[in-house]
Amino acid sequence: MAERWFLRRRPALDTDLRVAVSGADVRTAAMGLGLSPAALAPAVHDPRLRVLVGDGQAALVRRQWHHEGFAEAVLLRRSAVPLEHPAVLALAAGWGCERVRHGSTDRWREVVGPGPDAPLPDRFRHLAALAASRVEIAVGLARDSGEERTKDDGSPSLAADEAAHAAAVEALAGLGVTVLSEERSDSPVGRGAPWIVLDPLDGTGNFSAGLPPWAFSAALVQDGVPVAGLVADLASGRRWTGVDGVGAERDGVPIAPRPGSTVVVPSGPSGRTVSVPSTARRVRVTGCTAVDLCLVADGAAAAWHDLDRSGTHVHDVAGGLAVLLAAGGAALDPDGRPLHLEPDTERLIRFVAASSAGEAAALLAAMG
Repeated sequence: MAERWFLRRRPALDTDLRVAVSGADVRTAAMGLGLSPAALAPAVHDPRLRVLVGDGQAALVRRQWHHEGFAEAVLLRRSAVPLEHPAVLALAAGWGCERVRHGSTDRWREVVGPGPDAPLPDRFRHLAALAASRVEIAVGLARDSGEERTKDDGSPSLAADEAAHAAAVEALAGLGVTVLSEERSDSPVGRGAPWIVLDPLDGTGNFSAGLPPWAFSAALVQDGVPVAGLVADLASGRRWTGVDGVGAERDGVPIAPRPGSTVVVPSGPSGRTVSVPSTARRVRVTGCTAVDLCLVADGAAAAWHDLDRSGTHVHDVAGGLAVLLAAGGAALDPDGRPLHLEPDTERLIRFVAASSAGEAAALLAAMG
């Protein structure tokens, strides 16, 4: 089911819609929509398009910007799929859209989030998706404003960072949970209380250079464990989401990590060469840690580590870690223990992440 955890408390339907991921799915949907399969095939790879397909049902949906400045999901073509279908509304919610609209009739339906009595992870993921959409707008408006400085760790800070922070915090404020951010000094978090940590614009250097990816990242943390997270690659439109005990998805499709030979690392160690663990054939650097961890979560990469560096901050990794753990992966500290997060954005942490605790332990051993 598309964006399945947005639907987990809704009544089951007689027919179910799923995101098309295969040629067979595309051909089935094309037949129902009266289109050539070739016309639908690119939607399988485009994060801003979805083909939904089910038993006798199909729909082509696009994420776009309304002229009043908010994201909406538009049903371009549909066959036996009502505007109010829970899968369509869930898809729109995962995209951070405020409404669903029929492309031909302009009839629309507001996307309503979970109520105040819903579990906190459910409310978080809905507002985090909205926050990511609002950050897209804020970052675009702040681009090339000329306001630039250097952070204490030597990384760049742009006006876009501040604009992204303001937009995200405003969207998440309704949760009533302490929000920590790279862009602000930490607020105190009560013992045992949940907290949110976000990196409004991870990969600022990439953003400044126009070199993808750069991302919005947010996580809900409880007792040191990131229990829900969202990472939105603002350069491509890809979105990863994860909720503890429910699962993880990329662009509406369930994901799971897998062993392999590609390791991603956050950067090249200053003044030293990049280490290639004996468990790996290649090492890649994207410049965006939040996306790196999501690549491990969805099996595009086998593992991640920062053991040969000074460390990483919690805001850089929490969103991606939530996705990884929800997908079934593991993260271990240098002593081989499950990683525990603290509400401290200044502290440097070091760890390895992989498809399983066994694979993570093997990477620790390979790094010596």
